[in-house]
Amino acid sequence: MALVGPPPMLNSNPFAVLMSDLRDERSASVPFPPGETGLSLPRTRRFANEPLPLLLEAYERYGPIFTLRLFHSNVVFMLGPAANHYVTVSHASNFTWRDSHFRDLIGLMGDGLLTIDGEFHRRSRLIMLPAFHREHIVASVDVIVEETTRALDELTPGASIDLYAWTRRLALRVAMRALFGVDPDGVQARSIDAAGLFEDALAFYASDFLLRVFRGPFTPWARLQQAARRLDELIYSEISRRRATGERGSDILSLLLDAQDEDGNTLTDLQIRDEVMTLMFAGHDTTTSTISFMFYELAHNPELVGRLLAEQDALLADGEPSAAQLISGELSELEMVFEETLRMYPPAWVGPRRAVGAFEFEGHAVPERAFVNYCSWASHHLPDVFADPEEFRPERFSPQARAAMPKGAYVPFGGGSRTCIGMRFGQLEVRTIATLILSRFTLTLPTDFELSIRQMPTISPRDGLPMFVHPRSAVAAAGLTAAA
Repeated sequence: MALVGPPPMLNSNPFAVLMSDLRDERSASVPFPPGETGLSLPRTRRFANEPLPLLLEAYERYGPIFTLRLFHSNVVFMLGPAANHYVTVSHASNFTWRDSHFRDLIGLMGDGLLTIDGEFHRRSRLIMLPAFHREHIVASVDVIVEETTRALDELTPGASIDLYAWTRRLALRVAMRALFGVDPDGVQARSIDAAGLFEDALAFYASDFLLRVFRGPFTPWARLQQAARRLDELIYSEISRRRATGERGSDILSLLLDAQDEDGNTLTDLQIRDEVMTLMFAGHDTTTSTISFMFYELAHNPELVGRLLAEQDALLADGEPSAAQLISGELSELEMVFEETLRMYPPAWVGPRRAVGAFEFEGHAVPERAFVNYCSWASHHLPDVFADPEEFRPERFSPQARAAMPKGAYVPFGGGSRTCIGMRFGQLEVRTIATLILSRFTLTLPTDFELSIRQMPTISPRDGLPMFVHPRSAVAAAGLTAAA
């Protein structure tokens, strides 16, 4: 017998979903908060391409809660520390994820932790938690260091790389080994470009809103499904092999294969597949974006590079970080740069929800079944919370400044029961990759590069991140970047 399963699948017919959304909106018993509620394709497209300025303008005009009609439906946005805490912690039980605007992710990830709610989410999270205990995180250090060193050995001074693509390949190799327990150089893994397949699948969210409705051949949805099927080949093959051989390791797949509830019920292959797919996505996509944005900002702030290198020279033995230093965040200058990167560019930039029941916030009623989004990206750019929010200032995260932040002001990993389960693993991975890059190289940008940000479930550089590779040098240590 299997563990208690998820709720029934949602209706996947996009036109039926649209009609259901419209019926829910028309049956609302209370009005929506003030905002821009008229049908507007330009607004919808602006939100798809440049959501941050749109949301900040609405916040300035309407305050911390407002409504925007996007495509076919009204969407309530709640911004700021109090709003973040309300949605993720104090009133989290009044919001569901599964039928929010990211519901199409079920087509890729199935019913993993990211796409489920309620009791099934709680039980699934309890099953997963042991894999993210400190001892398992510590055991991952060697894998992350080994894979990062291998990737760095392929770089040569004078080379030009796409740091985003380079980090995506690296982070997925780490995820496959540390989370999935699969050798990325094995025959099965080498036959599948997992990094490319995830990119293809998530491109669904970079497509035009109108195109996302269609489900026929050659549509963005068809490409997402095709990528999912190819990734399934790898995952199901490994599940079958492990069940047949009894082979186990310290990875999450091994844990899931043997997981039981108090009645001895086990997970089905489908449930295991969904959790593995979710963690492979979350375990590499957010790291990729964070490293990319971090080094983009460092390239524009050479004095910070100097401070980071001086810290390394003072604290690292023979230039190599210890596991204890990486796990604890002992490199305080790097830690502040890391946290400021997550403030300016939180990978999971929006928290889509749907209200279970009507509620009131800041004097405005919100109807039941309304789409409700909190947005860490916009909240982290509110000038009444973070002074000069467009400036990259790591000192915002000194111990004293961090302690003075309002509750809910900084939420790059979500909050409450849906706080990212892999947060500590992700922090370790970013610290390790960033430390090892800085210990060997200085990275600079082409002078004509202009950053454009793409919004999928995570934010990332739309056109990659071209960078020039230089040796780590005394020039860099003095706070100057080398010429490209």
